[in-house]
Amino acid sequence: MIDPQDMAYCEEAIRHGSLSFHTASKALPKDVRNPALALYAFCRLADDEVDLKADKLPALEVLQERMDAAYSGNPFHTPVDRAFATMVEATNMPKALPQALLEGLKWDAEGRRYDTLSGVISYSARVAAAVGVMMCVLMGVRDRNALARACDLGIAMQLTNIARDVGEDALEERLYLPQEWLREAGIDEEDFLSNPKPTKAIRQMVRRLVVESDRLYLRSEAGITRLPLRCRPGIFAARFIYAGITDVIRHQSYQTITTRACTSKGQKIGWMGLSMLRAISGTVMPQSAVIYAKPLPEVAFLVDAAAEGFPEKREWSDKLFDPMEQLHHIDRQKHPA
Repeated sequence: MIDPQDMAYCEEAIRHGSLSFHTASKALPKDVRNPALALYAFCRLADDEVDLKADKLPALEVLQERMDAAYSGNPFHTPVDRAFATMVEATNMPKALPQALLEGLKWDAEGRRYDTLSGVISYSARVAAAVGVMMCVLMGVRDRNALARACDLGIAMQLTNIARDVGEDALEERLYLPQEWLREAGIDEEDFLSNPKPTKAIRQMVRRLVVESDRLYLRSEAGITRLPLRCRPGIFAARFIYAGITDVIRHQSYQTITTRACTSKGQKIGWMGLSMLRAISGTVMPQSAVIYAKPLPEVAFLVDAAAEGFPEKREWSDKLFDPMEQLHHIDRQKHPA
């Protein structure tokens, strides 16, 4: 069990660092919520260590030492490290999962940019989908199908973050829009970063990210219904709260250069209520065929790491009809890039 004082420190860190997750976590049962807060506190610590330090690579080396120490059972003497180590031991968390997160942060520290959407998804797999898979482990879920859909949710949430923060990232000389898209629009990367403007072309790129995230939010729901019933409201809440940000982005006409998409406390409360209803309805609705869709190729290594040693209940299928793919196809026809 995580020490209560260490737990209180982790919860406070999340309340200030990620209000959306803090709100969603309230719908989780305590035995899942506490290790989840410990996990997110360590992830927040890792993210801040890289973001706030001028010399980022040495900071990452220290983070690696801290993670290695936690896995050896001798964590650094801080509330977050102790809570994280307790969580790792209690849940048998595969080290490859938080290791993927550190790899993603290393890519940030290197200032890496991504040529295609697949590259952006590979980055998102490490900094977001890995966390979704770790959440499954906390809930005792190792089924490959559910893990694949957890990755969909993590990628969707990260694409939402990227779409929302295009302007803020540019001010920090960070670029997550695919370089291929910029080239197609005739936009020079450095010119954009030095003077970011909400042009029609940039807003179109933000829309493309939103469309992809919407598709993955919908795909993820089939996996949420495979989670323990008492855990579903919290994960549905995270799904709806983050998807709500994409709604705001749409209402802003995909203008995220000078305006940041924000949701209200009232909206979050409404989504919490909706998450309870969806959690209950998921117990009586037939299982969607989407659950058996193959994972995105960029996240397959995460699914393998979490599911190792656990039997697969059903083979992946390429032939099952995926209604979300059809929606994506219709949107592309209506709004060609």
